[in-house]
Amino acid sequence: MGTRRGPARIRVRIRVEGIVQGVGFRPHVHSLARRLRLSGWVGNDDRGVFIEAEGEPGDVACFREGLRDQAPPLAAIHRVTATAIPVRGDRGFRIAASRGGEHRVTLVSPDVATCDDCLAELFDPADRRHRHPFVNCTNCGPRFTIIRDVPYDRPATTMAGFAMCGECEREYLDPLDRRFHAQPICCPACGPVLRLLDGGLHGEDSHPRDPGAGRPGDGPDGGGLRGDGSYACGPGAGRPGDGPGGGLRGEGSHVHGPGADRPGDGPDGGADPIVAAVEVLRAGGVLAVKGLGGYHLAVDATDEEATRALRSRKRREERPFAVMVPDLRAARALCELDAEAERLLTGPQRPIVLLTRRPGAEVAGAVAPGDRRLGLMLPYTPVHHLLAADLARPYVLTSGNLSDEPIAYRDGDALARLAGVADAFLTHDRPIHVRADDSVLLAARGRALPLRRSRGYAPEPLRLSPPARRAVLACGAELKSTFCLARQGHAFVSPHIGDLENYETLRSFTEGIEHLRRLLGITPGLVAHDLHPEYLSTKYALGLEAPGSVDLTGVQHHHAHIASCLADNRESGPVIGVAFDGLGYGTDGTIWGGEFLVADLVGFTRAGRLAPVPMPGGTAAIRQPWRMAAAHLHAAYGDTLPENLPVRVRHGPRWDEVVAVARAGTNSPLTSSVGRLFDAVAAILGLRDTAGYEGQAAIALEQCADPAEQGAYQARIVEEGPLVTIRAADLVRAVVEDTRAGAVPALVSARFHNGLAVATARVCARLREDTGLGTVALSGGVFQNRLLLDGLTIALRLRGLRVLTHRAVPPNDGGISFGQAAVAAARDTLGLPLTGPGATLDRHAAAPEPLKGAPGLPDAPLSTEGS
Repeated sequence: MGTRRGPARIRVRIRVEGIVQGVGFRPHVHSLARRLRLSGWVGNDDRGVFIEAEGEPGDVACFREGLRDQAPPLAAIHRVTATAIPVRGDRGFRIAASRGGEHRVTLVSPDVATCDDCLAELFDPADRRHRHPFVNCTNCGPRFTIIRDVPYDRPATTMAGFAMCGECEREYLDPLDRRFHAQPICCPACGPVLRLLDGGLHGEDSHPRDPGAGRPGDGPDGGGLRGDGSYACGPGAGRPGDGPGGGLRGEGSHVHGPGADRPGDGPDGGADPIVAAVEVLRAGGVLAVKGLGGYHLAVDATDEEATRALRSRKRREERPFAVMVPDLRAARALCELDAEAERLLTGPQRPIVLLTRRPGAEVAGAVAPGDRRLGLMLPYTPVHHLLAADLARPYVLTSGNLSDEPIAYRDGDALARLAGVADAFLTHDRPIHVRADDSVLLAARGRALPLRRSRGYAPEPLRLSPPARRAVLACGAELKSTFCLARQGHAFVSPHIGDLENYETLRSFTEGIEHLRRLLGITPGLVAHDLHPEYLSTKYALGLEAPGSVDLTGVQHHHAHIASCLADNRESGPVIGVAFDGLGYGTDGTIWGGEFLVADLVGFTRAGRLAPVPMPGGTAAIRQPWRMAAAHLHAAYGDTLPENLPVRVRHGPRWDEVVAVARAGTNSPLTSSVGRLFDAVAAILGLRDTAGYEGQAAIALEQCADPAEQGAYQARIVEEGPLVTIRAADLVRAVVEDTRAGAVPALVSARFHNGLAVATARVCARLREDTGLGTVALSGGVFQNRLLLDGLTIALRLRGLRVLTHRAVPPNDGGISFGQAAVAAARDTLGLPLTGPGATLDRHAAAPEPLKGAPGLPDAPLSTEGS
């Protein structure tokens, strides 16, 4: 009889692209290959993951299926390719050394909240990582904020200076351990050191060292906590600079040898900084806490005096603070939660979620004055979990900065900027390489709306269709700044940067572009920007132009809004676009903000608007909503406005002066802004005459409304040349007459919201008749107003129209860069003009004109959107 042979072996070379580094993908591949008795290897490189696998054909086929079907939860596989290669006959499967290269396509994982397994270890007294404030594994922990370069390996992160102890190294090399190739792995014996510094910058370590350590240094990178020139980490060990990421260091070598002197926390090894930090909070102090992407400021959220002190020191008079609670049970005690809200709060991104506050919720009134909502988040780092567990009450956690500044993330900078704000600093010596603020989402009626896309989400790529022919840099707008890098079918929107109104924020913007560009290996050939000539983002873009270097393309602000919504829904149009916001640079020399566009990704036609009125005093009208009330009331009544109208009486002689300025057009550009109309109505109802932060008056108007009220004010729809126009004066007159008849603000506000929704839906229905288009895209900061968004969505659907809203990027200016990138990529891919008439401008206008009636106005940012 002949010998029976098994199936012939085959070998394949596999390439996996996507978010496959820093998410446990190599350990997954290694484990899967061993189970299927395959030989070969897996490794990281600058394109993703490379694999060679050899075995029987059925096993290799199962292996290829398992790469996708059994991938780690944090992985996002975008492409898998396989090529047959000659059999080698090798034995065993291993993790190969990482490779560099010149063609980077690796996608970087966002930071991930502490997983349940690590959390169990954190609070297990028998575990060697009990109360270790840096516990992490392949399924959680820092990623984007510590990565200096790719491939993602420990030497390319800010953990490079922390040498693993023997026990950590054994876990790191064990294929069956959940810390197998977990790059930030550490423990109390070899990891970063948590330290509490008091207001005088004297400190207590989680692992006590040199008693002289603990004063801020003035190293060239602007950071470092050290005493007499060194921060001891063991015999002779110092802490050198970590480049732009900061870090706690002296002038010696940045090395943690496993033999370093590492006493434990608590009674056996000195004071526990967490315990001491909690005492600061309980005593009413302000605590600065170093997190994943920067420093936060914390106070006991039940302490009215402490919260007011934080407001005073931070110079943040009224804007709401976010609150951290230990778990869902605590969240339910403060706010109304549905299943979607609970999913958002407990997801790996751990954003701030805006929720309806319960009556009698036990938080200080100064946390969110005059706001029915609370921004809640659950702990996302071990430090936050320990603080929440020990404090056993909610605590405020707000960005570590003064008002209008970017969040501090370099240690020396944080100590310098926050020294007059914080009573103590809970900090550590793992450097942060990239600044990242907390993400914010609005949850209501089972739906989530992104308001700020940052930590936990960025820089996870978004799909771009059509794909970019050339690499694109989109520079965004001025407020809620983000930038976007796009390559082929991927768009990488940066974390939230802030308002580009000062040098420090601009530096964060430019450094962020350079870091992400280098990390992703993207060299832009096309740069998109807003049309506003005085935006710092526009000036940055224009400064990049050099012969033969890059092409520039300007994208009108509201077209970018609609393009952002289209791209967010993976559509290209054409649609009826409704862009309602604070304001943006129009192509006709006026300030737009209540726009109806017939648009696709390539271009647009302005088809409708809210009737324009003057904006008396330019940007002063943004800070003083009563000025917009004067403008709208004059437009509605002229000289017949009742003398005894309360908003008029409150401002006495100044009222007539402002009306005169508006009538003359002196520093009073015309605006069609819906956001400014909301300001006007809020002032008429006596809700807000001034605004302490952007969108405050509009938020007050929304929250004042009675959601049960079904009445709606009527507004005429008229044709003015090529534009279908909503007569805002009709809505304003209805507000005044109803108020004078005794209607309470809650009813008036609701009827105004409903009336605007109905008028908007009627315009869209008319445009459907003109164009045959049946889809409406809603974008702009005004659509952060859920009452208006939901009411308009219902009104449109009742008229048979399909509605697109935002999913992954905000409707406010934080989504502008994504829209700009989508426009630039679409035009470039189709080979259409990038500038000039017929490019991204209004097809009714040959070129943008200077702002009319607004001497000097473009020097200030003009968009004020949302909360």
